[in-house]
Amino acid sequence: MSTPSASCPALFISAPASGQGKTTVTAGLARLLRNQGKVVRVFKTGPDYLDPQILAQASGHPVDQLDLWMAGEAYCRQRFYEAAVEADLILVEGAMGLFDGEPSSADLAALFGIPMAIVMDVKGMAQTAAALVTGLAGFRDDIRFAGLIANNCGSQRHRELIEGALPAAIPFLAAVPRDPDLALPERHLGLVQAEEIRDDLEIRFEAAAQALEAAGLLNALATLSPVSFSASTEAQAAVSQALAGQTIGVARDAAFSFIYQANLDLLAQMGAHVRFFSPLSDAELPECDALWLPGGYPELHAQALAANTAMRDAITGFFSAGKPILAECGGMLYSLETLTDYAETTHTMLGLLPGHGAMRGRRGCQGMQTAELPEGPVRGHAHHRSMAEQTPEPMAYGRRQRHPAPGEPIYRAGRLTATYLHLFFPNNPAAVARLFSHGLGNDSAPHDSVLSVSAQATAASPQIEESSHAVK
Repeated sequence: MSTPSASCPALFISAPASGQGKTTVTAGLARLLRNQGKVVRVFKTGPDYLDPQILAQASGHPVDQLDLWMAGEAYCRQRFYEAAVEADLILVEGAMGLFDGEPSSADLAALFGIPMAIVMDVKGMAQTAAALVTGLAGFRDDIRFAGLIANNCGSQRHRELIEGALPAAIPFLAAVPRDPDLALPERHLGLVQAEEIRDDLEIRFEAAAQALEAAGLLNALATLSPVSFSASTEAQAAVSQALAGQTIGVARDAAFSFIYQANLDLLAQMGAHVRFFSPLSDAELPECDALWLPGGYPELHAQALAANTAMRDAITGFFSAGKPILAECGGMLYSLETLTDYAETTHTMLGLLPGHGAMRGRRGCQGMQTAELPEGPVRGHAHHRSMAEQTPEPMAYGRRQRHPAPGEPIYRAGRLTATYLHLFFPNNPAAVARLFSHGLGNDSAPHDSVLSVSAQATAASPQIEESSHAVK
């Protein structure tokens, strides 16, 4: 039987470095096409949590993270195929510079034959911008380049100088004007969460859409040839119903929002019933068999988390009952005895795990790692600007992608698993099922190291409920 395929125009938005305006351009373009009644499916390269929130609001559709190491080629292939079935255009926002990382944005674009547009902040240069783009375009011979989008372009003459210096093989796609109203606000780990500034983002999306339309970017998009995406036979293997009948409570509010949609989808595909709750505002937990405390910004809401003693007592009781809890990064900080914020104020946290968390300025830790869990290895990443001190001896350490030094510590206390690592559940569904299974020992669930997500299950609507006071 032949493998199904679907064709759709696609564009990879990349840049020579971070901070060039990739997210602004991607969001503005998604909103421009959405306003014209087009279906735009957007993806984000790498493990980023915050850009996808912005892009989802701009496009009106969920945004998945695609990373060849963390998620795997089969997963990425299946996601592209599913998007191509329904979309008028696929947009992919790159990470950092287009050749940065292993694998890089260029690796993803080359593997799937997606042409790359380079967004470059051209403030303070003219013909040099053309030279830089020419060098990038000639660095590898397996990349198709759609052209240059000149961001922060000062004038029509500025555009003419850059465009005139470009070789004929590299089209000038658009000049985005120098306008602070188009830029997206930032915070210490990246962009501000979309939920916090939704109305302001709407204004910026519309302004960016108008600027890109005036710049003639739609004319350039009209020349894009469809890209063929095939379904992944590996990703069509069914996931077992290993969590059937179980309910998993997921913390989700302004303090805890670093949640891969792919993780929620997988829990639902394995039969779990997902219920959200807010550690900030809810007084009790939903009825559930396991808890997931994901990452986020607990340091920005530490006073409110400390003040909600009813929720703290509820989670402490859940822990004492021996039920499974996964606490990732911000969730791990919440699980410690105290958390000291950027103002050097110390707040009482859950105390499930001995230790004290503290923010530590601009320097932080990041990188891809594999969590070596007793249930099985699960790939993920770390990105934090805090430290945990006076913690117990870890049960294991993350295994770094390319470095022999031990990665992030992984702690276990009772059924609590706590670590700075953010896990990508589809990398090893069997291990995740074992991690969340209530009443199951480590030897009673399947040991398959990798199970793949089925295409049909991926499209299914997850069983998700909001608690009465959860932030939406």
